[in-house]
Amino acid sequence: MGRDTLTADRIIRAAVELLDDEGLDGLNMRSLAKRLGSAATAVYWHIKTKDDLVRLASDAIWHEVELPDPDATDWRTAATAHASGMHAMLTRHPWLVQAFGSHFLHGPGQARHNDFSLSLYEKAGFAAADADRAAATVLTFVLGSALGPAAQVSLNRRLSKDGADTGQLMADAMAHARETAMRFPRLRERLGTTAATEYAAAPDDTFAFGLQSILDGFEARLTADRASRHE
Repeated sequence: MGRDTLTADRIIRAAVELLDDEGLDGLNMRSLAKRLGSAATAVYWHIKTKDDLVRLASDAIWHEVELPDPDATDWRTAATAHASGMHAMLTRHPWLVQAFGSHFLHGPGQARHNDFSLSLYEKAGFAAADADRAAATVLTFVLGSALGPAAQVSLNRRLSKDGADTGQLMADAMAHARETAMRFPRLRERLGTTAATEYAAAPDDTFAFGLQSILDGFEARLTADRASRHE
């Protein structure tokens, strides 16, 4: 396949699929070219470096997240839908959480969501500087909430590549963790929960609980600000 039969969009779509299957460590131009049925030189003609490829692939998947209509609902409902959509996208593509810590990520897909977040919290009543802080707080929470599932995927992939019995290693590790937990009363009480029996798992409904708690705090702050302005 010559370079003329490839397009940047096709390469990026294939890169997303490869990243979903193999993670950041599994992405290279040779593997990508094989997936495309092409030569690596043809890929390089369109996208010069692996860093560029990760940046473009990461920006492309931001388009999977729908932007709620802030005029059709209240700001909290819109904020919940937006944060939940980002979290679902990060869960589908766990490599993106890791890429945030190892690559410069930017582009119109991500910028579109950043701009929406700022407009949403300005609509809620925050001044520009506080809207920046609110948007950053929610994004940080979303990224942190997606870290556990991403770690699980990355660990399973690494162990399986090493030829290890992943299930047995995980069972052994969790057995040791339970032994440690038995020494601490509150951890001991929770040994039967999902969060205690699955590596990197959080208690049920943790994301929804945390997000609504953050938005509760925003609402309380906005209410207090409005009250102080009318004193």
